[in-house]
Amino acid sequence: MSRAPFHIGGVDVAPGRRTEIGLPITRLVTGDEVSFPVRVLHGRSEGPAVWLSAAIHGDEVCGVEIIRRVFEQIDLRRLKGTLVAVPIVNVYGFINGDRYLPDRRDLNRSFPGSPRGSLASRIAYLMMTEVVAKCSVGIDLHTGSDHRANLPQVRGDLDDERTRELAEVFGAPLVYHARIRDGSLRQAAADAGATVLLYEAGEAWRFDEWAISAGVVGVRRVLATLGMFDAPEDDRPSRPVECRRSGWVRASRTGIVRIEAELGARVNQGDRLGVISDSFGRRLTLVKANRTGMVIGRTEAPLLNRGDALVHIGEIT
Repeated sequence: MSRAPFHIGGVDVAPGRRTEIGLPITRLVTGDEVSFPVRVLHGRSEGPAVWLSAAIHGDEVCGVEIIRRVFEQIDLRRLKGTLVAVPIVNVYGFINGDRYLPDRRDLNRSFPGSPRGSLASRIAYLMMTEVVAKCSVGIDLHTGSDHRANLPQVRGDLDDERTRELAEVFGAPLVYHARIRDGSLRQAAADAGATVLLYEAGEAWRFDEWAISAGVVGVRRVLATLGMFDAPEDDRPSRPVECRRSGWVRASRTGIVRIEAELGARVNQGDRLGVISDSFGRRLTLVKANRTGMVIGRTEAPLLNRGDALVHIGEIT
């Protein structure tokens, strides 16, 4: 018995075929249609349906490149199951160079959405009904925001056995037991019964190669673990460290900061992380660790105001 086609956006994708479609969102005042791009690989053999998504925040571009490379490396003839990719969910933000939608709504606080709500709500609803509802596993790709860079890390519900297994298989240096935020894609998808991983790495509006390459390898490991294709025999990811609590070191003075602590560095409470100077280079104060752990995020912006977030330290379990 032949495998059934995969139905999405009014299109039937036959087994052994790849298809690219646009899911219509709305129209511009010019009358031109706005849609977000979807690519589908529908294998000839039975297997799970998995989605990859990126750029829910319009300035987070690393995930777009991760998806491109993953799809480039997959041999459709050997694929088992179905892989669905939405490389740019927030099309408006991506085009306009903005993290948010034109009405300043955060798309990742608008799920599960509504067919008759705000623009953000309508996009969220479309993503849920056309993509998430048809998949059992999802990987949502993110980067840091507001001139911050994140260490490659997988966030998810580590108390869920399946989520923990896939998070560890991904092979990022860190797995983070992150609480689910109301209105996020991760929350809505989990409520719908899907297993969801959130990958964080790199900086917004940057193609950070170290973040992209780690993401490509991690996604491929997860897909291989799900049985969608064979994994290389010599691919054994290192066991990641686990974090369940973290906090930011914040600026105690306004000035110009030089962060010295590298992503992934182990630090002890009181360790020097950087220095804040005035415009003439005179030292105003040192930046010191407020806890013991690992540097999992840092600002890349040299100018700061008192209270700004500087270094994100995760406490290691």
